[in-house]
Amino acid sequence: MKVTVVSRSGREVIRGGLELSDSATVADLQEAIHKRTKKFYPARQRLTLPLPPGSKERPTVLNYKKNLKEYHDGNSDSLTILFKDLGPQVSYRILFFFEYLGPLVLYPLFYYFPVYQFLGYKGEHIKHPVQTYALYYWCFHYFKRIMETFFVHRFSHATSPLSNVFRNCAYYWTFGSYIAYYVNHPLYTPVSDLQMKIGFGFGLVCQLANFYCHILLRSLRRPDGNGGYQIPSGFLFNIVTCANYTTEIYQWLGFNIATQTVAGYIFFSWLLLPS
Repeated sequence: MKVTVVSRSGREVIRGGLELSDSATVADLQEAIHKRTKKFYPARQRLTLPLPPGSKERPTVLNYKKNLKEYHDGNSDSLTILFKDLGPQVSYRILFFFEYLGPLVLYPLFYYFPVYQFLGYKGEHIKHPVQTYALYYWCFHYFKRIMETFFVHRFSHATSPLSNVFRNCAYYWTFGSYIAYYVNHPLYTPVSDLQMKIGFGFGLVCQLANFYCHILLRSLRRPDGNGGYQIPSGFLFNIVTCANYTTEIYQWLGFNIATQTVAGYIFFSWLLLPS
């Protein structure tokens, strides 16, 4: 079977096309493209069937597991495939590791080191218990996230665009520093002891519930990340559809009840915005 690979402009990506066996899969085609153009490794490739001119339908994306014959009309020995370069890719584990590492490292800097002296504050810095508990809560949260990334989550997509690393890190690292600055500030006014206990207690319960939700979601996918979309059930999923996101939001509500800063509530409000 001859496969012609073209860009959206109609230019041939592989001059002369590719000759593949009749039993070749989409994955075989991706590897063949990679051999001819080293830059375009399989994760960078998006292969679709061309649409008729003027069509407003969504193109059919080729599944790497399927045989190329399944996308062939059977009237000829050739197949034309539309190629799109998705750009440099990174694994989701690398993406999540770096975006969570920032808050985990940056927050303690504001607690342990004389950051505020460098920013012009010369007065005495008295650490309140709530600031210490906030540090423990914060670090536990992001350490949990990193551990889940490597040992719990199963991803349906192998990679993410490299640009997402910079965007996501900018988001998490900026908000992490913003919140840490105000919670650990020498002029910070702590909430009552009761409010602190309610906030951290509620938030910790939500963190543990969030972890269990992720365990349930893990069971819906095979180790390779496949298994199709399945509606989760059991535990809090019997009450709300996205229990993992709900518990994520509530654990930050608990943190804000305990620490009560404008920066924290701005971050919390941002979480509520549609993505």
